[in-house]
Amino acid sequence: MAQGCDTLVVHCMDYRLQFPLNEWLAVNLPANSYDRISIAGGVYDVFDVLRQVELASRLHEIGRVVLINHEDCGAYGLENSDARHEIDLRAAREKINRLFPQLNVDLIYQCLNGTFERID
Repeated sequence: MAQGCDTLVVHCMDYRLQFPLNEWLAVNLPANSYDRISIAGGVYDVFDVLRQVELASRLHEIGRVVLINHEDCGAYGLENSDARHEIDLRAAREKINRLFPQLNVDLIYQCLNGTFERID
């Protein structure tokens, strides 16, 4: 039973990020237009992300996915770096595009100072 929802937002569960993330979402996405999934590490475990994308696509007929990773992510441990996040975000977009070609995927990197950077 499709409900009709425009976007799926996938981000890390880190409590430090929630206030600026809530503000960014309020400015960048219309209210009640998105599903929001919080997973430790954001796209670190891409298979968890793909399961959520499949569900949101099937159940809510989303047309867009916004993937948000962030600076200083504990789930990445010693692998944590800006470059690694960019690599993982791009790899996740590639996998989503292969499996769900109808979806647009936006990549965002959230800094601890509250700024957000779009990754092309």
